[in-house]
Parts: sequence; structure tokens; C-alpha cells
Amino acid sequence: MKKYHYYLLSICLLLLILVSCKETKNQVTQTSDKTSALKAGYQIEPVNIQNVKLTDSFWLPIIKRVQEITIEYAIKKCDEEGRFENFLIAGKQKTGKVRGDMPFDDTDVYKIIEGASNTLISAPNPKLERVLDSMIAIVKIGQEPDGYITTWRTINPAKPPASWVPVIEGKRWESLQISHELYNPGHLIEAAIVHYEATGKTNFLEIAIKAADMLVRTFGDNPGQVKGVPGHQIVETGLLKLYQITGKEDYLKLAKYYLDNRGNPNNHKLYGEYAQDHMPVVEQKEVVGHAVRAVYMYAGMTDIAALTKDKAYENAVNTLWDNMVNKKMYITGGIGSRHDGEAFGENYELPNLTAYNETCAAIGDVYWNHRLHNLYGASKYFDVIERTMYNGLISGISLDGKQFFYPNALEADGVYKSNRGSCTRQGWFDCSCCPTNLIRFIPSIPGLIYSKTNDVLFVNLYASNNASFQLGKTDLQISQQTSYPWNGKIAISVNPKKESQFIIKLRVPGWARNEVLPGDLYSYKKASVQKATVSLNGETLAIQPENGYFSITRKWKRGDKINLNLPMEVQEVQTSSKVATNKNKVSLEYGPIVYAVEGIDNKNNFDKIDVTASDTFKVKKEVNLLQGVNVIENSKLKAIPYYSWSNRGVGKMKVWLDYKE
Repeated sequence: MKKYHYYLLSICLLLLILVSCKETKNQVTQTSDKTSALKAGYQIEPVNIQNVKLTDSFWLPIIKRVQEITIEYAIKKCDEEGRFENFLIAGKQKTGKVRGDMPFDDTDVYKIIEGASNTLISAPNPKLERVLDSMIAIVKIGQEPDGYITTWRTINPAKPPASWVPVIEGKRWESLQISHELYNPGHLIEAAIVHYEATGKTNFLEIAIKAADMLVRTFGDNPGQVKGVPGHQIVETGLLKLYQITGKEDYLKLAKYYLDNRGNPNNHKLYGEYAQDHMPVVEQKEVVGHAVRAVYMYAGMTDIAALTKDKAYENAVNTLWDNMVNKKMYITGGIGSRHDGEAFGENYELPNLTAYNETCAAIGDVYWNHRLHNLYGASKYFDVIERTMYNGLISGISLDGKQFFYPNALEADGVYKSNRGSCTRQGWFDCSCCPTNLIRFIPSIPGLIYSKTNDVLFVNLYASNNASFQLGKTDLQISQQTSYPWNGKIAISVNPKKESQFIIKLRVPGWARNEVLPGDLYSYKKASVQKATVSLNGETLAIQPENGYFSITRKWKRGDKINLNLPMEVQEVQTSSKVATNKNKVSLEYGPIVYAVEGIDNKNNFDKIDVTASDTFKVKKEVNLLQGVNVIENSKLKAIPYYSWSNRGVGKMKVWLDYKE
């Protein structure tokens, strides 16, 4: 963290640390009083990351790598490429032309602040907090007096950084389909809320509120207002979160206005399927178009369904989720099969070599599924989250924290440049949304482990941690000890301050119930006969999973011990016959981990590797390989976790292997 200041000093920003950070609450309610908005809509509330201290041998090193290496690295890259300078030029503190190639480059700064703020929530760090204050002061300089904030247009509206952004008269909002003038403040608002929750300061939140109030004044059907909707969705979820902490209904109304008017030709010239603007959102039944835009929109729709009890919205998100999971999701949890348009393809269109599976789409899909779980409490949403996180999401970042996949292919031939001009991970991109999105997401992972109602605790993910929080009126401490995902043994200690009656629901992952993913897109070649078991204080409980959870109701007391056993074995996965690319092929799994074979481990026979019905496999830990992984081996192959591929140079890789009876 200590090096951050040097990068900021290089653009003469030290003085900005002295900018006043107001502690006034003005429009903002106290965080402890958040009862009027989203929490009131959702049945289930996540346990905040500040209440969960991770000690896990799998996730903690990944999170620390982002906190200690990737954030610093990204700040340096943003400095080198003019991200900070653009705010200074927009605010006339410097002269010059807009720097960077994308109309949404501002959001890289916002996402870094969000990820660093999540870091502060879990581990206070005064030096990092001062760095964020300086970055926020830079952002403030680039905001126009009325709250507008998109630096490229402020610097020179006639010269967008990308040639594909049309200029008609150089006015605001004239090219909403592609200008990202609403996407930019969307990420700003999301980041500012996390920063406020982390620090209690309102210096960033005030910038976000000023921007949001400008949008409220600007957009709508009243005389003098602008009609239109975002080209790239995310401002909707930002506004809904801002409503959550302020109680200001204008933000809820504007978010719903943006969603209600997608597909409305009387509101604006429609953007088409690419931007999910081909028909009203409540009529959409198939996930189409740009995958990141889509899942951000579906997350906002789910918020609206929860908040307003709008059945049309609720029915739409359920239909869209069913379509995605049953017909358009990769075995790694990746979504978006086409490079063209970074988009979903047709039903069952799941190519491997040319798979897109943008890292940002995986992150957005986790956000959406988390909301669905908060709405319904069904384990299937965490089956998607878990598969995505352990496979097609963390595959986006290298083991050194400085190399990235934008797309995440399921096959590589060492020639096809799937990763925006490269056959392997790259150190940065002209469009750097994925690295900075990883920064904002990964430090928030502890907040996915538990969720709760007044009398129910959901244990959704398994990772060693110590957590303390209130469950209804009960002060509860709970801890996990596990080597998951490398084995399925989990020990949980339950310590209420006083003896209390409540329910603990322990998720039994889909893979432990012979279900690859919800639905019928994938299945195991042979069902496992092993069953998940649970014991309480040494006594095995004769219960079966309900809705994907072992549910234990009792008067809990200090020292209660739960032992959950999720037996793992190598499983062969097959795809529906409707997916032509995977015909007569299988992939290998062990627990939640999808495996791949890489040329470097199979130099002599990579192109001839197959799996037969008589094959057996062994699993062994290799502590010196890829920072310590379980590998799958037999006489014909050696397979590594998919997320770890391409950390040893350019080479061949495949997830799907030929199968012979």
C-alpha cells in the first residue's frame, strides 16, 4: 500500500490529500438504520464482510494478492494511461486532450476505489484510506457544477476517445446508446456507497449524490426532461443502492423509469438486442445481447421485483434465469459465447475455442444470483455462484495478480488469440474493465459466505473463517475450519452468547447431490453413490437436504459443533446432446473444481488424450505446482484446475475430452 502515494505524486496530487472530507450526513441516514429500502424488499440479508474474518487457505491468498499487489498495480496503470489526469483536465486543473481509448475509462478509477474500500471494511488501513481520499479529491475536480461527470465529454464533447461514439451536436445525452454517460455515474454511485460503508465518510458519497440528483432532474417524461435509457446498464443498481441508504424515492423511481422504458419506441430509438432494448424487460424470455449489460440489468430487475413486489418483473427474471442456466451457461459458470458483441449466442451455442465468457460477465452473474438467493433462499443460486467463482471468474486473474483474461476460453490451440490479441493472459487492456472489476469484486467475497433472517442462518459457501453478528436478538459467533475446495470436510463451531432457538441451513452443493448445475444442460456420466452427511456434537443426523440445505432447528448453545462431510470423487460430466460442440466428450470435476488438461503437462500425447468407460483416476496434492493444487491423473493424462491454466506460458489447453465407450 505504501507505494500508492508515489504514483499519485507523479501527477502532482499530493496537495489533494488535504481536501476536506466532510463528516456531515446531510441526505444520508445512518447505516444501522437501513430498514426502509432493499432490506425491506428482500427476505434474506447477507452478513456484511466486516463481520466475517477470513482465515481460509484458498480464498485468503487470492484476496490478499488483489489487496496487496493488484490494486497497487492497477493504480500505476491508471496513472500511466491518464485516468487520473482526465479528471484534472476536465476540472481545468491541467490542460490537454482526453487520454485513453474508451468512453468509460473513468470507471476504472471508481472500481479500484470500490475494491480498496471493501479492503478497508475487512481490514482498517489508515494509509490506504488517505490514498482513497486523494483519489476521491481527483474525481471531485472532474465533476461539473451541476453534478454531471463523464470526463471525456467535459474535456471536449466533439472528440470522444473512441471513434465509434457518434457526435451530432456535442451535447450531453445525444448518443446514450454508446456514450456510457449513464454507465459512468452508475459505477461511481456503486463505489461511493461501498466507500461510505467502509469509512463513514461522505466525501465520495456527496459526489455520487450530486450526480444522482442531476440524473433525477434530467431524465423523465416531464416537459424539458430527457427521454432515454442507458446503453450499458448499471446505473439502475447504483440508484437502488443509493435509495437504500438515503430513503430518497426519486432514486427508486428513476431506476424503474430506466428499466420500464427499455424496449419502448415512444421513449427513444431502440438499441436492439445487443443492449436488451428490443422489447420491454418484462416481456423478455431469452438472455440475449452483450452479456455484461444483460446480467447488470437482470440484477436491477431483481431489485425492483423485491422492492415493489412487481410480479411481472419477478416472472421475467425467473424466466431469463431459467433460459441462461438451462441453455446458455458454460461448465465453468461462464456466460456469453460470442466474441462478436461480447454476447450470448443462440440456445445451446457453446463453442470452446472461441468461447467469450467475459470475466466481467461472470462477476455480474454472481451479483445477480446473490440477489435471487436473497429473494428466495434457494441453494441453486449459490450452485451457480460457487461454480462461477471457483472456475470461470478467478480464471480471469493470474497467480501473480498482474496478468488477466478478458475472455475465458475453454480450449486453446496456442495459435488462436482469444484474449484480445493474445494467446495467454495480458498485463492490461485498452479496455481495462475486467482487471478493475476483479479488484472491486474479490475483496467482497467474505460477504457471500453467510446470509440470514431473524431466525435462520444460511451457510452458503465453505471457507475457513470466524464471524460475529446478530441473528435476530441473538449475538452469535460462528466459525468454519475446512480445506475446501480440496476436500469436503467442514467443521463448524456455533457459539451464541446465550442459549437461543434458531435454524441453521447448511448448503449441500449441487455437485454433492449429483447435480452439475440446476437444470438439464449438464449431467454426470455416472451418479455418485456417496452422500453428504452432517453430525451435531458427534451424533449423525438422519436428515435429507431440503431446497439444497441441511436444515437444523434447535436451541443452540455455546460449544455446539457441526461436522459436514461432502464426499468428493472425480466425476465425468457430459453435456446435453443439443450442444453440438461437446458431442461424445466429457469434462472432469472434483468437488466444485472444473479441470483442464494443458499441453505443458501432457507434452507427448495432448492431441490424443481421451477418456474411456474403464478409466480410473487418482487425485493428489502438488504443493509446488501452481501455488498448490490438487491434480487429477491416470496413465493417459494430468489435469489441473481450470482457473490455474495459462500461468506457465502459451500452450494448448482443453476442458472437454474425447470420450470412448
